[in-house]
Amino acid sequence: MTVDEENKISRRKALGGISAGIAAAVATPVLSANAQNQSPDKLQDPKNKYPRPPFNSQSQPWPGLAGKMDPVPDHGEKSYKGSGRLMGRKALITGGDSGMGRAAAIAYAREGADVAINYLPAEEADAREVISLIKAAGRKGVAIPGDITDEAFCKRLVEEAVRGLGGLDILVSNAAMQQTKPSILDITTEQFDKTMKTNVYAPFWIIKAALPHLQPGSAIIGTTSVQATDPSAELYDYAQTKAATTSYVRSLAKQLAPKGIRVNGVAPGPIWTPLQVSGGSTQENLQKFGGSTPMGRPGQPAELASIYVQLAASDASYSTGQIFGAAGGSGQP
Repeated sequence: MTVDEENKISRRKALGGISAGIAAAVATPVLSANAQNQSPDKLQDPKNKYPRPPFNSQSQPWPGLAGKMDPVPDHGEKSYKGSGRLMGRKALITGGDSGMGRAAAIAYAREGADVAINYLPAEEADAREVISLIKAAGRKGVAIPGDITDEAFCKRLVEEAVRGLGGLDILVSNAAMQQTKPSILDITTEQFDKTMKTNVYAPFWIIKAALPHLQPGSAIIGTTSVQATDPSAELYDYAQTKAATTSYVRSLAKQLAPKGIRVNGVAPGPIWTPLQVSGGSTQENLQKFGGSTPMGRPGQPAELASIYVQLAASDASYSTGQIFGAAGGSGQP
């Protein structure tokens, strides 16, 4: 073998080693110094992670405030840690002052998104806390109070969100009206109308207004419920609206998939939110709320935050028309 041939073989071996090194570097995740120094999360029994019934009897006028509940719900204020999954995204969340909407707003901000929240003026105290948390995460927070049972306001809501955020690519239709009544005879036309306008008409108006602003890769997320498939006797009107939500998610997903816009839904079971203490549950049911689930307790809004993040993130790009449940083991949806 000549010297030139030996040199060629040596160069091939060297290049092969470099290529193998590059391949290994690509295949092996590189952990940041912070990640390497983090202590591993300890396993925790989900049954005992949050308060269990019995709960104290309590009541608030509609729509209720999370800050006045006993115990105060966990929306992930202290626990949710982001990882940049929604960096640069722009989200509008209705009912973003409390419950799942608040949990989603906090999580989105910590994942890098700018967030606009809608809420009723009576919920201003809760909403101010959310905006502060969004800004503390270094993101833009836009507060837009108003009543979504009014079509004209729904159009203004989207316009203000787009103007305040500089665009829109995530819409979370979460706000809802829920009032428990033992009999259909106890439901007034006024209540029925308000429930329908809040839970069915408002998403229709808001989605119509938002669509011209949504580009391929955008996401629409509706908050439905286990009530859609397993309705309670005392939630006659509310359960109907959640069945409608489940249906529009599946229909709209088919309609918008060719445009590259995904539509999914989240179906909570019993979750500890102001809905329950402001007329959404009887005092008897409230005291034992969530106790009948296999988990033996209600869920907390923070436990659904990661679902809203996943459905908005680009790595869920093949999920559309899906309903994602979180019901403490009850098997729904």
